[in-house]
Parts: sequence; structure tokens; C-alpha cells
Amino acid sequence: MASSLQNIQGDDSVLLRVTHSNIKTFSADVRFSLEMSVEAVKDKLWKKCGTSVDSMCLQLYDDTGAKVADIHDNTRPFGFYSPLAGYRLHVIDLDPSSVTSGGWLEDTSLVEKYTISDEAYGKRDGTFRKFKEKLAQQNPSLLEPKIADNYMEDLCTNIKVGDRCEVEPGEKRGVVKFVGRAESLAPGFWVGVQFDEPLGKHDGKVSFLSFRLK
Repeated sequence: MASSLQNIQGDDSVLLRVTHSNIKTFSADVRFSLEMSVEAVKDKLWKKCGTSVDSMCLQLYDDTGAKVADIHDNTRPFGFYSPLAGYRLHVIDLDPSSVTSGGWLEDTSLVEKYTISDEAYGKRDGTFRKFKEKLAQQNPSLLEPKIADNYMEDLCTNIKVGDRCEVEPGEKRGVVKFVGRAESLAPGFWVGVQFDEPLGKHDGKVSFLSFRLK
């Protein structure tokens, strides 16, 4: 009953959940026309999961997990097997050398990585490193820090963790949670503020805004 309610009246297509024998994490909702041939269904699935039409076996399961049919005849219309919305179409890859076998589509640790030594990379042309070196030769100031290392140091000497403050613009009040350098962000001195209300992306601001102590 639940499956039939998901069908669109007058529509000759059906929405099925597709799973794969080799790709355990693969699960997709795919719409199929009931008038298309089984071979056309397989061709559509090949473009989504990588299993070739000739190596593909299909099984249809209802929404309780019971098998409805083994779909073998490529010439029959898909609607012959009476799939309903909410059913699951399971793809079985029969090719042991298929691109889907071995698990490497899911586990990237199984994929051989290309590595290059720092020395070899330094000898290559057209790399980002060479681009930066050329840029530095043409205009050395472009790669210099835009903010001085002691930026806002004088102001921060008067600010302590635990101070109440009001951040402007916006008149947002809060408590100072951090004062000092944050080398992972940028040069200079930083002030982290935890707002009284749930504003911003986290508990502290990553850029310095003008504020006055309360």
C-alpha cells in the first residue's frame, strides 16, 4: 500500500532505490520509464555505477526486502516485471575484472598515489612554485605580509580574557575569550569574542572588529 501511494497518477515511470553488489556505499534513487527495455535500463545504470551492460544482472526487491524477480530478458519492457515506487533494483556485477571490483572505488587507500620528490618538483616548469618565484622576482612586495607582526599589539595590552565588550558594528555584546597571536590565521594580535547570543560561525571572531570595554 505504501509503495503504490508513491506512484504519480498517469505517470509511466517509477522511482527505485538502486544498490550494487560491489559498491556497498552506492545507493541512489533513479527514475525509470516502464516502457523502456531492460537493456535500456541496464545502459542507464551503466552510466551511473560503471558495470557494463553485458556483465550486469538485475534483481528486483519489494519494499519489505523480498525478491520479486530476477531480470534477465533484455528485450522485455521493464514494466513487465511490475516494479513499484519504493522497490529496490539491485545490480550484480558478474565481471571479476570490472572497474567496480576490488573496493578501490570506495577505499582510496587502495589506489596507488603518484609521488614526487621535492628536488624533482623544483626542476619542473609550469608549477605553482615556479609561478610564485617568478612573481617574487617581478614584484617582491606582493609576497610580503600585508599586516605587521605587531598589528593591534598596543590596543590588546588593555584587553584581558574575561572582559565584557561590545563589538561594532552591530552592538553585539559578549565576553573576551582569547587575546594574542594566532599565527594560523594572520600576523598581528587577535581578540576572540564569545557573544551572549548565538551569532557568528563559532564562539570567537576570527577578524578584529572595533569594540569598547563594558
